[in-house]
Amino acid sequence: MPPQAHVGPPLTQQRNYRRNDKVNLEHRTQDGVDIVKLPERLMMADAADARSSLKDIINQGRGKLILDLTNTAFMDSSGLAVLVSGLQAARKRDGDIYLVGMSNTVRALFELTRLHTVFQIYDNEPGALRAFG
Repeated sequence: MPPQAHVGPPLTQQRNYRRNDKVNLEHRTQDGVDIVKLPERLMMADAADARSSLKDIINQGRGKLILDLTNTAFMDSSGLAVLVSGLQAARKRDGDIYLVGMSNTVRALFELTRLHTVFQIYDNEPGALRAFG
């Protein structure tokens, strides 16, 4: 008797999170502060491109950044490393990075790693802009 063909969803699922494309960081400037919207996922597959893009923004600007994490639902340790690297680059230019729009999941990751004591975290963009004065 011949074996039955599998009917239904695939037995394994593979997802591609733009491994072959450069990560897209939305960027704009307001009142001399660079505002960058981070992607839905910031993880190892995108870390090198994200780090490079973020450093380009820092080097072309004043070193004052607001990173908007409103759309960021998942971040791994490589994503955290991107943010820490950006913070170091910004502070070398006498700037800083403020974080806004953090989900509860991402906030828990920052608290677990104690990075909430390193970064300034604000609920929203206007609050972070006021803090930059």
